[in-house]
Amino acid sequence: MSVKFGLLALFADGPKYGYQLRTEFEARTGGTWPVNVGQIYTTLERLDRDGLVAAEGANDEGRTVYAITDAGRAALDRWFSTPVADTDRPRNELAIKLLMAATTPDVDVTSVVQRQRTESLRLMRDYNTLRRTADEADDVAGVLLLDSLVFALEGEVRWLDHVESTVLRRGGRLPAPVKPRRASRGTARSAR
Repeated sequence: MSVKFGLLALFADGPKYGYQLRTEFEARTGGTWPVNVGQIYTTLERLDRDGLVAAEGANDEGRTVYAITDAGRAALDRWFSTPVADTDRPRNELAIKLLMAATTPDVDVTSVVQRQRTESLRLMRDYNTLRRTADEADDVAGVLLLDSLVFALEGEVRWLDHVESTVLRRGGRLPAPVKPRRASRGTARSAR
């Protein structure tokens, strides 16, 4: 999720100041996505620069309060109505790590997979514990967020099993990808 649009969504129910945005952002994401105050203020400055929010003055404590603009509401509506693109998903550090491990000599891919599986299962256990607490507190948003994290980890563990079995069927190593061949100068000239 984009911090920019996450913050913009927080303005939908009224004007806010920077630290208030940080507190509400972390509350609405169940504390699973901590952001520092510097990131909040930098993003807030960009939102203001881009005309998506505007300063409304200072509150009683002297803090600058911002409100969403019409352009900000339109941008937020577009964000909510547009599916998340696949463009960010291929840059998954775990996928890259495992692909590199499977094609790098002297790396025990099974060991890399096992360490990750253990960590993923530990996280899943912790999220399930937090989920039960959120469920008991009738924190529906927290439950849904934690469900998302648990489901993603379940998929990750299934994928780790698949990676391990695929690599093991091929003798514990994948061949390095074939580098595209560049046409030699002679070949390029003869093709003209």
